[in-house]
Amino acid sequence: MRRGAITRESVLKALAEHDELGRDAFLANYGFGEARSYVLVHEGQEYDSKAVAGVAHKWDQGRALTPSEFSGGKDHAAAWLKRAGFQVKAIKNPDWARDEIILACHLVMENSWKGLDAQDSRVVELSALLQLLPIHAEAERNEKFRNSNGVARKTFDIATRHPEYQGKPTNGGALDVAVLRAFLARPEEMTEVARLIRQGIATGELQSLGATEDEEFGDGDYSAPEGRLLMRRHRARERNKGLRKKKITSVLQSGSRLACEACGFDFEAVYGDRGAGYIECHHVLPLHVAGEGRTKLSDLALICANCHRMIHRRAPWPTPGELRASIEQKHAADRRAAEALARPRRAADEQMPNP
Repeated sequence: MRRGAITRESVLKALAEHDELGRDAFLANYGFGEARSYVLVHEGQEYDSKAVAGVAHKWDQGRALTPSEFSGGKDHAAAWLKRAGFQVKAIKNPDWARDEIILACHLVMENSWKGLDAQDSRVVELSALLQLLPIHAEAERNEKFRNSNGVARKTFDIATRHPEYQGKPTNGGALDVAVLRAFLARPEEMTEVARLIRQGIATGELQSLGATEDEEFGDGDYSAPEGRLLMRRHRARERNKGLRKKKITSVLQSGSRLACEACGFDFEAVYGDRGAGYIECHHVLPLHVAGEGRTKLSDLALICANCHRMIHRRAPWPTPGELRASIEQKHAADRRAAEALARPRRAADEQMPNP
């Protein structure tokens, strides 16, 4: 059985059955509970998306899916229904992204590490700004998405996690604490990050940048110290074909080969003509450190895809030189371990009598 292989016609038949039986009987008949994440919206009526998607399989594939065979989230039911041309709406709002928390934390810092009320003009302004951030899809937002009440609650989540706060903290998350610690450790740097995010939204530049590959594939192991939006701008700079070409030309004109500055991998040496002239370009400094001035060739490093991934995997990012040092350290440790394992065997071989 192919999960998710449903048509618009089969979904409409499931909706008709739902209307005929009534919601409670429909859910009970197929063993589904009420939707917790998404609802399908059709002709002004809301339906439990998971149940509808599961029952739609009956018309296309002979039997309905059971609740345990799939999820009602964006990777299964919601995605299938969207693919069939239906509107799907989130029941609850998405978790706060690092970019959003950075802006809220900056506001709390400016307020002497105290939370703010929903009626505060600064909260109202931040609420409007957060609704402009191109992080969460419209289908993932409900009518209360980042409203003033929600923003005010987040400021208290942050403020009550401050080390000097004496009372009981509110319901914050681990990311709130991580961003708070970053502001306490590097206030000027994080203030610049918040400024760049605000500026990028005001100019429209960040809104014009599409999601990077790691976001599209849900890679939670791919992080930026400055958040998702500035990471998009960082990657856009790295993928600037003109800059990459100039960097490669400068390396070749200096008599050097196109090898990874971290691990030494040479695409042409391994892949022949297919790999000739190919290597990825990495902007060594994050945007909030490098600034918004013109990118110099010295700001760029040529590295292989694996090392590029490892640099961006976890903040803070190592430079190619730092990554190279860690690679060499790992190789040295492996050699020492291999020598230690071989040493007892050699000693034992020497003690063996000759036949």
